[in-house]
Amino acid sequence: MQFADRLNNVETSAIRELFKLLGKPGIISFAGGFPDSALFDTEGIREAVNAALTEEPGAALQYGATEGYQPLREQLATFMASKGSQGIAASDIIVTTGSQQALDLLGKTLISPGDKVIVEGPTFLATIQCFRLYGAQLISAPVDGQGVDPDRLEQLIKEHKPKFVYLIPTFGNPSGALLSLERRRRVLELAVKHNTLIVEDDPYGDLYFDAAPPPSLLALSVNVPGSRERLVHCGSLSKVLSPGLRVGWMLGPAELLGKATMCKQFSDAHTSTFSQSTAAMYLKAGRMPATLARVRAVYAERAMTMGNALRRELGDAIEFVQPQGGLFVWARLTGAREKLVDGSLLAKRAIDKGVAFVPGAPFYASNPDHATLRLSFATVGIEKIEEGIQRLAAAT
Repeated sequence: MQFADRLNNVETSAIRELFKLLGKPGIISFAGGFPDSALFDTEGIREAVNAALTEEPGAALQYGATEGYQPLREQLATFMASKGSQGIAASDIIVTTGSQQALDLLGKTLISPGDKVIVEGPTFLATIQCFRLYGAQLISAPVDGQGVDPDRLEQLIKEHKPKFVYLIPTFGNPSGALLSLERRRRVLELAVKHNTLIVEDDPYGDLYFDAAPPPSLLALSVNVPGSRERLVHCGSLSKVLSPGLRVGWMLGPAELLGKATMCKQFSDAHTSTFSQSTAAMYLKAGRMPATLARVRAVYAERAMTMGNALRRELGDAIEFVQPQGGLFVWARLTGAREKLVDGSLLAKRAIDKGVAFVPGAPFYASNPDHATLRLSFATVGIEKIEEGIQRLAAAT
């Protein structure tokens, strides 16, 4: 069978391959990037489903507009306004089947084979795969604990003149990095100065632990003249409500959204109207603040437990920035005390010890750091985190 040439540019997800090894009984897994299903507001979602079927059954069960279910678009505009993004109208939003589809639509509408796209190093693995599928040449911009380095980003923009820049500024996957307020302003200023499109992917911004993060690039764009016209914002309910609903959204320049809507028509006609109606009813009911407060408290405790356990069990053999939100600890093996310094090798040894994580190298579009690893604390209880980190230390 002869497949499309574009498939030569992508590989099977290293994370999905790892999951094939997790059938061993007793494995403690820090590998997934999932929210904890035990924290889903099942009762609230059930009420939203019932409301959708009671108040608007025809709309919930019928075909819908490709741009999205209007009541949900209105609720999402209100939701973002509550987080500081002013001036957003329902018509500025298209609803996508998870924010993953937004990335695919960006690939379809913007990337021609050979186009250059700047991403963070490291970045979301599915982004690397998606953009490469459309023929992009990916350029990595270095990231530290405060997110992407604006000075280095500007150098790369000047050198490569990319089609766009893709960033996860708030508790990124996998880095967990939080782009500082100063750097956020710099990124928006660079967009205007170099007439460069910036894509802000924000699935984790609501999962902060203590202080709220700086405003999103979308919220800040009103203070940087000309930047909103050069900004795409992608959001999702997957990490804060339910990934099974598959509800995400995208905002951007009207011309881009028009092309993306056309491409979405070819893909799925529209995101499930039943899911959209359910999400709209849930947001309308006002349950989200309480849900977020509960989720934040649980994840904050688990993140602190994991950080303390790593420091206690591995000491100077590992380095990381304690996460302020999100789902992940991004760490680097130092090789101190003759401990392992290769994340992939440690991952294999760790499976034998009964614990799983994702090595960091696949998250780099280029020049991977093989000493890195990603640990998710989201779905593991406190006692299992402690035990799992002990197992990890034994594998080093």
